[in-house]
Amino acid sequence: MDDLIVTPSSREELALGAWPMVFGYAMLLLVLALGLRFWRWQTAAPRWWLGSLVLWIGWQFVSASGTVDVNLTRATVPHFVACGVLFSLGLFSFSRVSRTRPFWVGLVGGVLVVLLVGWRQHFGGLEETRRFVYSLPEWQSLPPELLRKVESNRIYSTLFYPNALAGLVLLLVPIVIGIALAPFAAKSRSIQFSGVVVIAVLGLGCLYWSGSKAGWLIALVQIAIAISWQPISPRIKRNLIVVLVVGALGGFSMKYATYFERGATSVVARFDYWRAAVLTIKESPVLGSGPGTFMTRYRHHKPAEAEMTRLAHNDFLQQASDSGLVGGLAYGVWSFGGLVILYRKHSGGLRASAIWLGLLGITFQGLVEFGLFIPAISWVFFFLMGWLGGFINQIDKPKRYS
Repeated sequence: MDDLIVTPSSREELALGAWPMVFGYAMLLLVLALGLRFWRWQTAAPRWWLGSLVLWIGWQFVSASGTVDVNLTRATVPHFVACGVLFSLGLFSFSRVSRTRPFWVGLVGGVLVVLLVGWRQHFGGLEETRRFVYSLPEWQSLPPELLRKVESNRIYSTLFYPNALAGLVLLLVPIVIGIALAPFAAKSRSIQFSGVVVIAVLGLGCLYWSGSKAGWLIALVQIAIAISWQPISPRIKRNLIVVLVVGALGGFSMKYATYFERGATSVVARFDYWRAAVLTIKESPVLGSGPGTFMTRYRHHKPAEAEMTRLAHNDFLQQASDSGLVGGLAYGVWSFGGLVILYRKHSGGLRASAIWLGLLGITFQGLVEFGLFIPAISWVFFFLMGWLGGFINQIDKPKRYS
Protein backbone atom coordinates (compact mmCIF):
# COMPACT_ATOMS: atom_id res chain seq x y z
CA MET A 1 0.00 0.00 0.00
CA ASP A 2 3.04 2.27 -0.27
CA ASP A 3 1.49 4.06 -3.25
CA LEU A 4 -1.25 5.37 -0.92
CA ILE A 5 1.16 6.99 1.56
CA VAL A 6 1.96 10.68 1.09
CA THR A 7 5.39 11.96 2.09
CA PRO A 8 5.07 14.02 5.32
CA SER A 9 5.27 17.76 4.66
CA SER A 10 5.18 19.08 8.24
CA ARG A 11 6.41 18.21 11.71
CA GLU A 12 2.93 17.06 12.70
CA GLU A 13 2.64 14.71 9.72
CA LEU A 14 6.16 13.42 10.36
CA ALA A 15 5.32 12.65 13.99
CA LEU A 16 1.80 11.28 13.57
CA GLY A 17 1.44 10.12 9.98
CA ALA A 18 2.57 7.02 8.12
CA TRP A 19 6.00 7.12 6.46
CA PRO A 20 6.65 5.93 2.90
CA MET A 21 8.88 2.88 2.56
CA VAL A 22 11.75 4.93 1.19
CA PHE A 23 12.24 6.33 4.71
CA GLY A 24 12.68 2.80 6.04
CA TYR A 25 15.12 1.86 3.28
CA ALA A 26 17.20 4.95 4.02
CA MET A 27 17.41 4.08 7.71
CA LEU A 28 18.21 0.47 6.85
CA LEU A 29 21.18 1.60 4.74
CA LEU A 30 22.44 3.60 7.72
CA VAL A 31 22.12 0.61 10.04
CA LEU A 32 23.85 -1.59 7.46
CA ALA A 33 26.74 0.86 7.23
CA LEU A 34 27.13 0.81 11.02
CA GLY A 35 26.88 -2.98 11.09
CA LEU A 36 29.71 -3.50 8.62
CA ARG A 37 32.17 -2.72 11.41
CA PHE A 38 31.27 -5.96 13.19
CA TRP A 39 30.52 -8.08 10.13
CA ARG A 40 32.00 -11.61 10.12
CA TRP A 41 30.99 -14.17 7.51
CA GLN A 42 31.95 -17.20 9.61
CA THR A 43 28.98 -19.00 11.11
CA ALA A 44 28.05 -22.51 12.12
CA ALA A 45 24.42 -22.00 11.09
CA PRO A 46 23.30 -24.89 8.84
CA ARG A 47 23.89 -24.22 5.17
CA TRP A 48 20.50 -25.61 4.18
CA TRP A 49 18.85 -23.01 6.43
CA LEU A 50 20.79 -20.10 4.95
CA GLY A 51 20.39 -21.55 1.47
CA SER A 52 16.61 -21.71 1.81
CA LEU A 53 16.49 -17.96 2.53
CA VAL A 54 18.80 -17.17 -0.40
CA LEU A 55 16.65 -19.36 -2.65
CA TRP A 56 13.44 -17.67 -1.45
CA ILE A 57 14.74 -14.15 -2.12
CA GLY A 58 16.41 -15.12 -5.38
CA TRP A 59 13.25 -16.81 -6.61
CA GLN A 60 11.33 -13.56 -6.11
CA PHE A 61 13.31 -12.07 -8.99
CA VAL A 62 12.66 -15.13 -11.14
CA SER A 63 8.94 -14.96 -10.36
CA ALA A 64 8.90 -11.21 -10.97
CA SER A 65 9.81 -11.83 -14.60
CA GLY A 66 6.30 -13.17 -15.21
CA THR A 67 4.30 -11.02 -12.81
CA VAL A 68 0.71 -10.12 -13.59
CA ASP A 69 1.06 -6.70 -11.90
CA VAL A 70 4.37 -4.89 -12.25
CA ASN A 71 3.51 -2.17 -9.73
CA LEU A 72 2.64 -4.57 -6.93
CA THR A 73 5.75 -6.64 -7.57
CA ARG A 74 7.94 -3.54 -7.77
CA ALA A 75 6.78 -2.57 -4.28
CA THR A 76 7.12 -6.09 -2.84
CA VAL A 77 10.53 -7.33 -3.97
CA PRO A 78 12.59 -4.52 -2.32
CA HIS A 79 10.76 -5.22 0.93
CA PHE A 80 11.72 -8.90 0.77
CA VAL A 81 15.32 -7.95 0.00
CA ALA A 82 15.27 -5.70 3.07
CA CYS A 83 14.07 -8.67 5.14
CA GLY A 84 17.08 -10.67 3.92
CA VAL A 85 19.45 -7.80 4.70
CA LEU A 86 18.10 -7.55 8.24
CA PHE A 87 18.47 -11.28 8.78
CA SER A 88 22.08 -11.02 7.61
CA LEU A 89 22.68 -8.05 9.93
CA GLY A 90 21.49 -10.07 12.88
CA LEU A 91 23.40 -13.20 11.89
CA PHE A 92 26.74 -11.81 10.72
CA SER A 93 26.97 -8.48 12.53
CA PHE A 94 24.80 -7.86 15.59
CA SER A 95 25.55 -11.30 17.04
CA ARG A 96 29.23 -10.24 17.17
CA VAL A 97 28.50 -7.19 19.33
CA SER A 98 29.26 -7.61 23.02
CA ARG A 99 27.59 -4.43 24.35
CA THR A 100 24.00 -4.80 23.26
CA ARG A 101 22.22 -3.02 26.12
CA PRO A 102 21.45 0.17 24.13
CA PHE A 103 19.64 -1.89 21.52
CA TRP A 104 17.49 -3.69 24.07
CA VAL A 105 16.70 -0.43 25.89
CA GLY A 106 15.56 1.06 22.60
CA LEU A 107 13.47 -2.00 21.80
CA VAL A 108 11.79 -1.94 25.20
CA GLY A 109 11.07 1.78 24.85
CA GLY A 110 9.53 1.32 21.42
CA VAL A 111 7.32 -1.56 22.56
CA LEU A 112 6.12 0.40 25.59
CA VAL A 113 5.12 3.31 23.35
CA VAL A 114 3.06 0.96 21.16
CA LEU A 115 1.36 -0.63 24.18
CA LEU A 116 0.58 2.70 25.85
CA VAL A 117 -0.88 4.09 22.63
CA GLY A 118 -3.08 0.99 22.48
CA TRP A 119 -4.34 1.56 26.00
CA ARG A 120 -4.93 5.22 25.18
CA GLN A 121 -7.06 4.19 22.21
CA HIS A 122 -9.17 1.88 24.35
CA PHE A 123 -9.72 4.49 27.05
CA GLY A 124 -11.00 7.30 24.84
CA GLY A 125 -8.69 7.59 21.86
CA LEU A 126 -10.88 5.62 19.48
CA GLU A 127 -13.94 7.63 20.47
CA GLU A 128 -12.07 10.90 19.86
CA THR A 129 -11.06 9.70 16.40
CA ARG A 130 -14.64 8.65 15.70
CA ARG A 131 -16.02 12.06 16.67
CA PHE A 132 -13.40 13.81 14.53
CA VAL A 133 -14.21 11.73 11.44
CA TYR A 134 -17.97 12.20 11.86
CA SER A 135 -17.43 15.96 12.18
CA LEU A 136 -15.97 16.17 8.68
CA PRO A 137 -18.33 17.78 6.11
CA GLU A 138 -18.45 14.82 3.73
CA TRP A 139 -17.51 11.91 5.96
CA GLN A 140 -20.03 9.63 4.21
CA SER A 141 -17.87 9.73 1.08
CA LEU A 142 -14.81 8.32 2.84
CA PRO A 143 -13.66 4.79 1.81
CA PRO A 144 -15.85 2.03 3.30
CA GLU A 145 -12.77 0.33 4.77
CA LEU A 146 -11.87 3.48 6.70
CA LEU A 147 -15.42 3.93 8.00
CA ARG A 148 -15.54 0.31 9.21
CA LYS A 149 -12.26 0.85 11.02
CA VAL A 150 -13.59 4.02 12.64
CA GLU A 151 -16.79 2.29 13.76
CA SER A 152 -14.93 -0.64 15.32
CA ASN A 153 -13.83 -0.71 18.97
CA ARG A 154 -10.84 -2.92 18.17
CA ILE A 155 -7.59 -1.09 18.93
CA TYR A 156 -4.61 -1.04 16.57
CA SER A 157 -2.20 1.39 18.32
CA THR A 158 0.52 2.61 15.92
CA LEU A 159 -0.19 -0.24 13.49
CA PHE A 160 -2.76 0.04 10.71
CA TYR A 161 -4.74 -3.08 11.61
CA PRO A 162 -5.82 -4.71 14.94
CA ASN A 163 -4.41 -8.12 14.05
CA ALA A 164 -1.08 -6.47 13.20
CA LEU A 165 -1.00 -5.08 16.74
CA ALA A 166 -1.68 -8.60 18.02
CA GLY A 167 1.24 -9.88 15.95
CA LEU A 168 3.56 -7.27 17.40
CA VAL A 169 2.47 -8.26 20.92
CA LEU A 170 3.09 -11.96 20.19
CA LEU A 171 6.53 -11.21 18.78
CA LEU A 172 7.89 -8.61 21.18
CA VAL A 173 6.13 -8.78 24.55
CA PRO A 174 7.75 -12.16 25.45
CA ILE A 175 11.11 -10.65 24.52
CA VAL A 176 10.54 -7.52 26.60
CA ILE A 177 9.54 -9.67 29.58
CA GLY A 178 12.72 -11.71 29.11
CA ILE A 179 14.77 -8.52 29.06
CA ALA A 180 13.01 -7.27 32.20
CA LEU A 181 13.95 -10.51 33.96
CA ALA A 182 17.61 -10.26 32.90
CA PRO A 183 20.15 -9.59 35.68
CA PHE A 184 20.88 -6.01 34.61
CA ALA A 185 17.21 -4.99 34.28
CA ALA A 186 16.62 -4.04 37.91
CA LYS A 187 18.51 -3.51 41.15
CA SER A 188 15.98 -5.39 43.25
CA ARG A 189 13.62 -8.32 42.84
CA SER A 190 10.59 -6.21 43.73
CA ILE A 191 11.34 -3.68 40.98
CA GLN A 192 11.99 -6.47 38.53
CA PHE A 193 8.76 -8.26 39.42
CA SER A 194 6.77 -5.02 39.17
CA GLY A 195 8.24 -4.33 35.72
CA VAL A 196 7.30 -7.78 34.45
CA VAL A 197 3.74 -7.45 35.77
CA VAL A 198 3.30 -4.03 34.15
CA ILE A 199 4.59 -5.24 30.77
CA ALA A 200 2.45 -8.40 30.90
CA VAL A 201 -0.69 -6.43 31.79
CA LEU A 202 -0.07 -3.85 29.06
CA GLY A 203 0.60 -6.56 26.48
CA LEU A 204 -2.33 -8.80 27.38
CA GLY A 205 -4.64 -5.78 27.47
CA CYS A 206 -3.63 -4.77 23.94
CA LEU A 207 -3.97 -8.35 22.73
CA TYR A 208 -7.45 -8.64 24.26
CA TRP A 209 -8.72 -5.29 22.95
CA SER A 210 -7.28 -5.95 19.49
CA GLY A 211 -9.95 -8.64 19.18
CA SER A 212 -7.52 -11.10 17.61
CA LYS A 213 -8.89 -14.60 18.09
CA ALA A 214 -5.84 -16.38 16.72
CA GLY A 215 -3.64 -14.10 18.85
CA TRP A 216 -5.45 -15.25 21.99
CA LEU A 217 -4.83 -18.92 21.18
CA ILE A 218 -1.20 -18.41 20.16
CA ALA A 219 -0.48 -16.48 23.37
CA LEU A 220 -1.94 -19.44 25.26
CA VAL A 221 0.59 -21.73 23.57
CA GLN A 222 3.45 -19.33 24.36
CA ILE A 223 2.53 -19.12 28.03
CA ALA A 224 2.14 -22.90 28.31
CA ILE A 225 5.61 -23.41 26.81
CA ALA A 226 7.08 -20.80 29.17
CA ILE A 227 5.54 -22.65 32.13
CA SER A 228 6.98 -25.97 30.89
CA TRP A 229 10.47 -24.42 31.01
CA GLN A 230 10.25 -23.41 34.66
CA PRO A 231 12.41 -25.25 37.24
CA ILE A 232 9.45 -26.64 39.17
CA SER A 233 8.05 -30.13 39.64
CA PRO A 234 6.33 -31.75 36.64
CA ARG A 235 3.13 -32.13 38.64
CA ILE A 236 2.90 -28.40 39.34
CA LYS A 237 3.66 -27.63 35.70
CA ARG A 238 0.86 -29.91 34.51
CA ASN A 239 -1.63 -28.41 36.94
CA LEU A 240 -0.70 -24.85 35.98
CA ILE A 241 -1.01 -25.62 32.27
CA VAL A 242 -4.37 -27.36 32.75
CA VAL A 243 -5.74 -24.41 34.72
CA LEU A 244 -4.37 -22.00 32.10
CA VAL A 245 -5.86 -23.90 29.15
CA VAL A 246 -9.27 -24.42 30.76
CA GLY A 247 -9.51 -20.81 31.92
CA ALA A 248 -8.30 -19.29 28.66
CA LEU A 249 -10.47 -21.46 26.43
CA GLY A 250 -13.46 -20.87 28.67
CA GLY A 251 -12.96 -17.13 28.45
CA PHE A 252 -12.43 -17.40 24.69
CA SER A 253 -15.68 -19.31 24.17
CA MET A 254 -17.67 -16.82 26.27
CA LYS A 255 -16.23 -13.72 24.61
CA TYR A 256 -16.68 -14.99 21.06
CA ALA A 257 -19.85 -17.06 21.44
CA THR A 258 -21.90 -14.45 19.58
CA TYR A 259 -19.25 -14.22 16.86
CA PHE A 260 -19.45 -17.95 16.16
CA GLU A 261 -23.24 -17.89 16.32
CA ARG A 262 -23.18 -15.28 13.53
CA GLY A 263 -21.17 -17.67 11.38
CA ALA A 264 -17.55 -16.65 12.12
CA THR A 265 -17.40 -14.45 9.03
CA SER A 266 -13.65 -13.77 9.16
CA VAL A 267 -12.91 -17.51 9.39
CA VAL A 268 -15.17 -18.21 6.40
CA ALA A 269 -13.52 -15.38 4.47
CA ARG A 270 -10.08 -16.86 5.13
CA PHE A 271 -11.15 -20.14 3.58
CA ASP A 272 -12.15 -18.17 0.49
CA TYR A 273 -8.70 -16.55 0.41
CA TRP A 274 -6.92 -19.87 0.84
CA ARG A 275 -9.03 -21.54 -1.82
CA ALA A 276 -8.09 -18.77 -4.26
CA ALA A 277 -4.42 -19.20 -3.35
CA VAL A 278 -4.59 -22.94 -4.04
CA LEU A 279 -6.25 -22.31 -7.40
CA THR A 280 -3.49 -19.85 -8.32
CA ILE A 281 -0.86 -22.42 -7.35
CA LYS A 282 -2.52 -24.94 -9.64
CA GLU A 283 -2.58 -22.41 -12.49
CA SER A 284 1.03 -21.25 -12.04
CA PRO A 285 2.93 -23.80 -9.93
CA VAL A 286 6.41 -22.69 -11.02
CA LEU A 287 6.45 -18.89 -11.10
CA GLY A 288 3.19 -18.02 -9.40
CA SER A 289 1.41 -14.80 -10.24
CA GLY A 290 4.32 -12.58 -9.16
CA PRO A 291 5.46 -11.26 -5.74
CA GLY A 292 2.70 -9.36 -3.96
CA THR A 293 0.02 -10.00 -6.58
CA PHE A 294 -2.42 -12.25 -4.71
CA MET A 295 -5.21 -9.68 -5.02
CA THR A 296 -5.15 -9.80 -8.81
CA ARG A 297 -5.89 -13.53 -8.84
CA TYR A 298 -8.32 -13.36 -5.95
CA ARG A 299 -10.41 -10.89 -7.92
CA HIS A 300 -11.07 -13.66 -10.47
CA HIS A 301 -11.39 -16.58 -8.03
CA LYS A 302 -13.43 -15.07 -5.20
CA PRO A 303 -17.16 -15.77 -4.76
CA ALA A 304 -19.34 -13.01 -6.20
CA GLU A 305 -20.65 -11.99 -2.78
CA ALA A 306 -17.23 -11.97 -1.07
CA GLU A 307 -15.38 -8.76 -0.21
CA MET A 308 -12.11 -7.93 -1.91
CA THR A 309 -8.79 -8.44 -0.13
CA ARG A 310 -5.18 -7.66 -0.95
CA LEU A 311 -3.52 -10.56 0.87
CA ALA A 312 -4.16 -14.25 1.48
CA HIS A 313 -4.01 -14.07 5.29
CA ASN A 314 -1.51 -16.92 5.25
CA ASP A 315 2.08 -15.97 4.50
CA PHE A 316 3.06 -19.47 3.44
CA LEU A 317 0.17 -20.04 1.05
CA GLN A 318 0.66 -16.57 -0.37
CA GLN A 319 4.33 -17.22 -1.06
CA ALA A 320 3.39 -20.34 -3.01
CA SER A 321 0.63 -18.43 -4.81
CA ASP A 322 2.78 -15.38 -5.58
CA SER A 323 6.10 -17.03 -6.39
CA GLY A 324 5.26 -20.67 -7.08
CA LEU A 325 5.97 -23.82 -5.13
CA VAL A 326 9.71 -23.14 -5.05
CA GLY A 327 9.23 -19.78 -3.33
CA GLY A 328 6.59 -21.11 -0.97
CA LEU A 329 8.57 -24.17 0.09
CA ALA A 330 11.78 -22.19 0.49
CA TYR A 331 10.10 -19.68 2.79
CA GLY A 332 8.42 -22.45 4.80
CA VAL A 333 11.69 -24.36 5.22
CA TRP A 334 13.49 -21.23 6.37
CA SER A 335 10.74 -20.21 8.85
CA PHE A 336 9.88 -23.52 10.49
CA GLY A 337 13.33 -25.00 10.00
CA GLY A 338 14.80 -22.01 11.79
CA LEU A 339 12.48 -22.51 14.75
CA VAL A 340 13.48 -26.16 15.00
CA ILE A 341 17.26 -25.68 14.87
CA LEU A 342 17.19 -22.65 17.17
CA TYR A 343 15.12 -24.54 19.72
CA ARG A 344 17.32 -27.62 19.60
CA LYS A 345 20.57 -25.67 19.84
CA HIS A 346 19.79 -22.73 22.08
CA SER A 347 21.57 -22.68 25.41
CA GLY A 348 18.43 -22.13 27.44
CA GLY A 349 19.42 -18.59 28.39
CA LEU A 350 16.54 -16.43 29.50
CA ARG A 351 16.78 -13.86 26.73
CA ALA A 352 17.39 -16.42 23.99
CA SER A 353 14.39 -18.44 25.18
CA ALA A 354 12.20 -15.31 25.22
CA ILE A 355 13.25 -14.41 21.68
CA TRP A 356 12.50 -17.94 20.50
CA LEU A 357 9.02 -17.72 22.03
CA GLY A 358 8.40 -14.44 20.21
CA LEU A 359 9.59 -15.90 16.91
CA LEU A 360 7.33 -18.92 17.45
CA GLY A 361 4.33 -16.69 18.08
CA ILE A 362 4.67 -14.55 14.97
CA THR A 363 5.46 -17.59 12.78
CA PHE A 364 2.26 -19.29 13.93
CA GLN A 365 0.29 -16.11 13.32
CA GLY A 366 1.64 -16.18 9.76
CA LEU A 367 -0.63 -19.19 9.17
CA VAL A 368 -3.71 -16.96 9.46
CA GLU A 369 -2.37 -13.42 8.90
CA PHE A 370 0.10 -11.49 6.72
CA GLY A 371 2.83 -10.26 9.04
CA LEU A 372 5.40 -10.90 6.31
CA PHE A 373 3.95 -7.92 4.43
CA ILE A 374 4.07 -5.54 7.41
CA PRO A 375 7.60 -4.08 7.75
CA ALA A 376 7.04 -3.11 11.40
CA ILE A 377 6.70 -6.83 12.12
CA SER A 378 8.66 -8.68 9.45
CA TRP A 379 11.80 -6.52 9.62
CA VAL A 380 12.07 -7.10 13.38
CA PHE A 381 11.26 -10.79 12.93
CA PHE A 382 14.00 -11.38 10.36
CA PHE A 383 16.54 -9.39 12.37
CA LEU A 384 15.88 -11.30 15.58
CA MET A 385 15.87 -14.65 13.77
CA GLY A 386 19.30 -13.79 12.38
CA TRP A 387 20.60 -12.54 15.72
CA LEU A 388 19.48 -15.66 17.57
CA GLY A 389 20.95 -17.89 14.88
CA GLY A 390 24.22 -15.98 14.98
CA PHE A 391 24.54 -15.85 18.74
CA ILE A 392 23.71 -19.50 19.27
CA ASN A 393 25.68 -20.99 16.38
CA GLN A 394 28.48 -18.52 15.84
CA ILE A 395 32.08 -19.63 15.76
CA ASP A 396 33.67 -16.52 17.30
CA LYS A 397 31.38 -15.75 20.24
CA PRO A 398 31.90 -12.34 21.85
CA LYS A 399 33.87 -12.35 25.07
CA ARG A 400 31.10 -10.62 26.97
CA TYR A 401 27.38 -10.81 26.34
CA SER A 402 25.14 -8.25 27.99
